[in-house]
This record gives sequence, structure tokens and C-alpha cells, in this order.
Amino acid sequence: MKITYDKVADAVYMRISNGAIAQSAKLDDTIYVDKDAQDNILGFEILNASAREDFADVLKGSVGMSVPVSIISGTPMLA
Repeated sequence: MKITYDKVADAVYMRISNGAIAQSAKLDDTIYVDKDAQDNILGFEILNASAREDFADVLKGSVGMSVPVSIISGTPMLA
């Protein structure tokens, strides 16, 4: 498992399995799930992560079971 937090987008991405993403499905206004062509879940994206109490540890850079969290901060791209 790999967990990444993007400070600029305020989004957490949890990659739970390798593979090519074939589709993304919206679970609610802030959670999306990525699946492969065989409908296996590859990862989750959580938007507005800093507003969620359940992601406090992720935003601090660590999570239970010693899973490292990569915290990135990029410059937003302008269209």
C-alpha cells in the first residue's frame, strides 16, 4: 500500500494494488475509487482530506501499521 497526500489539492490517494486504471467511480462528493479492467479496486482518492477527522494521522505523515505517507506540495497548473 502507498499513501500520498497532496497539500495543494488537499487530497489523499491510497494505492492498494498495482495495475492499470481502467475506470474511476464516484462514491460520493469527496471519494473516488479506481478500478482495473477486471473491476478490481486499485486505489481510492479522498478530496478535502484536511476537513476529515478520520484522516488526521495521514495528514501528519504516518498511519497505523507503519505505512509511510508521502506528502507532496506542488504548484497548481493553470489552464
